Amino acid sequence: MLKRILLPVVALTLSACTSYPPIQTASHVDLHRFMGKWYVIASIPTSLEKGAHNAVESYRLKPDGTIATTFSFRDGSFDGKKKVYHPTGYIEDKTSNAVWGMQFFWPIKADYRIVYVNAGYSETIIGRLKRDYVWIMARTPTISDDRYRKLLQIIQDQGYDVSKVIKVPQHWE
Repeated sequence: MLKRILLPVVALTLSACTSYPPIQTASHVDLHRFMGKWYVIASIPTSLEKGAHNAVESYRLKPDGTIATTFSFRDGSFDGKKKVYHPTGYIEDKTSNAVWGMQFFWPIKADYRIVYVNAGYSETIIGRLKRDYVWIMARTPTISDDRYRKLLQIIQDQGYDVSKVIKVPQHWE
């Protein structure tokens, strides 16, 4: 009886002790350069976006400082039903502009961190403190295998399990 009680308590205690160092974000994000269309190259997807094809996220800086966001994709195939979501981004860290809250519905804001953006603002990685979801995005629908491997390495260095990263099918005419 004691084993049945203690074992789950010990397991919970040990899992609570497992923590990662703080996730590293980009040192500074130029919001005006970051705005626009980003193709989702790969992700550890949320349940909402499993099976997504032609996934695209677009950002527009609003006068009040929030980020109008449009996330769209085809569900299950390139011919699947088009799904479109319009969450709002809120800059949480105004020094770096790399930490946002992303709100799909009030009052909950999801953690959203710009882990990496390259100098040309053509590739980015979005992560979360929990390391449960991650997105590799680019200004083009495809990137080279070499670039993909380098971006995966950045994700792995942040403490993510890269075996969970799935490429998002992209096909544009």
